[in-house]
Amino acid sequence: MPRPYDLIIIGGGSGGIATANRAANYGAHCLLIEQGPLGGTCVNVGCVPKKVMWFAARHGEAIKQASGYGFDVHARGFSWQTLKQARDAYIRRLNGVYGNTLDRNRVDVENGCASFVDPHTIRVNGDLFHGHRVLIATGARPTLPDLPGSQLGITSDGFFSLEQQPDHVAIIGSGYIAVELAGVFNALGTGVTLIARGNRLLRGFDETLSQSLAEHYREQGIDLQMNRSVTSLAQDDQAKLSVRFTTGPDLPDLNQVLWAVGRTPNTKGLQPEAAGVLTDAVGFVRTDEWQATNVPHVYAVGDVTGRVLLTPVAIAAGRKLADRLFGGFAERRLDYSNIPTVVFSHPPIGTVGLTEEQAKQQHGDQINIHISRFKPMSQVFSRTEQKSVMKLVTVGDSEKILGCHVIGEGADEMLQGFAVAIKMGASKDDFDNTVAIHPTNSEEMVTLK
Repeated sequence: MPRPYDLIIIGGGSGGIATANRAANYGAHCLLIEQGPLGGTCVNVGCVPKKVMWFAARHGEAIKQASGYGFDVHARGFSWQTLKQARDAYIRRLNGVYGNTLDRNRVDVENGCASFVDPHTIRVNGDLFHGHRVLIATGARPTLPDLPGSQLGITSDGFFSLEQQPDHVAIIGSGYIAVELAGVFNALGTGVTLIARGNRLLRGFDETLSQSLAEHYREQGIDLQMNRSVTSLAQDDQAKLSVRFTTGPDLPDLNQVLWAVGRTPNTKGLQPEAAGVLTDAVGFVRTDEWQATNVPHVYAVGDVTGRVLLTPVAIAAGRKLADRLFGGFAERRLDYSNIPTVVFSHPPIGTVGLTEEQAKQQHGDQINIHISRFKPMSQVFSRTEQKSVMKLVTVGDSEKILGCHVIGEGADEMLQGFAVAIKMGASKDDFDNTVAIHPTNSEEMVTLK
């Protein structure tokens, strides 16, 4: 007889753990199933260790700029191994924190690979469990393309396993992960070639941000190769890698190649078809605005749904789902509009709302653009020509703010407050009537012409 639970959560990442803890706090008897370390992508091979590397890269940048402020500073070297050991120890502590929290909330945890037997029954390590409700929160993994020699490269998962810092790396891709890791490698002293299939970085972001980041990266010495389609990877007898393209010369003498070309949902071994759960052609679980699948008692949150692949989105969606199912909040669900996001590039990018292109498609000539480009005070004694850019997209005579886009120092921290204002329906007048904090970068946002 399968062991019964009010809720079975398949996946111990951010969304699954958040749902389990919230549901358990309402008194639900929960089982969480995870085949790897607790925390999922974000904690183990995503945002948390990535942010540690970003901080390290910022220290490297600060050393280079210190002479402008009168410091005689010369870096005697950088130890990739020392940083990796400290980072990995930190992640292990977080794994333990997640486990302790689940234990305190009396959430049962099974380590293993889960698969559906029928709509209510889950098999793990040969044991059967019955869930009155089931949540799929299995996440996604980096995509490895089906090209000759692709296995010679690594993905973002492999980046966090690197024991040695490569001298020269090629990163294939142009999204979040590609530009973030390019910035980290470059700031820490690795030569970087960033290869994009299209003509811009960060497709889907406001074009002003994409262009500005490309300018920053070129100035920093990153080799941007745009409009190049990769056909294969090869390795010579010296273990050096090369990238081959449909046209043009190869890119040889690489120590490492990193693929950053998208995410693949973790549904292959889950056998959702045994429960009748529908997925799309790629394998992402289809859900509605309530996180519900086509099977009445089966739900999904997070990256496995293919909707806004961000940790805070998975957490918020999971908690609201638990509120609705077990807390008596019948109408609670996540609003997917105006979700803020940050790209931890160098410099960072923050954005919320519609891009200029999206706003034009929806509102035509009713939109207004307010933009400022300036060199931040912190950079005035450095040799860099990097400029911060702040941009507001508004609509109509009321100038309701549709989008806020920032690139520059502090963008990652300042955006949260502006996101609250935009979520509340702020207008350009609301920003104009707010007294600026001086001298700061963020004051530009409330003094835009």
